Amino acid sequence: MKKVITYGTFDLLHYGHINLLQRAKALGDYLIVALSTDEFNSKEKNKITYFSYEERKRLLEAIRYVDLVIPEQNWEQKISDVKEFKVDTFVMGDDWKGKFDFLKDYCEVVYLERTPEISTTKIKKDLKI
Repeated sequence: MKKVITYGTFDLLHYGHINLLQRAKALGDYLIVALSTDEFNSKEKNKITYFSYEERKRLLEAIRYVDLVIPEQNWEQKISDVKEFKVDTFVMGDDWKGKFDFLKDYCEVVYLERTPEISTTKIKKDLKI
């Protein structure tokens, strides 16, 4: 079984997220999503989410492409996650291109093109939130 992992906040879930998850799942048999916790978002990413971690987790678990949701609590956990879950492929959007190449010692690293016309940032800007 080929395992794939991706990371993110997945706040204000939209079709760009779904596109990423669908394409990530197509790279393997089992998709793990490491979901940024509220504390990690506020302290390390300087992000305030609209939905809580539990609400975002529940939304992700309802998506057919997602097999497992785990908490992302810090930047450094990626290597240990890849080892613990025996991950074959690490996937991120291409806005992160090159930033996770250090994982190539442990698994394949793939940067997928983002859906260009949509993002959580754009939604927040459009709604002025």
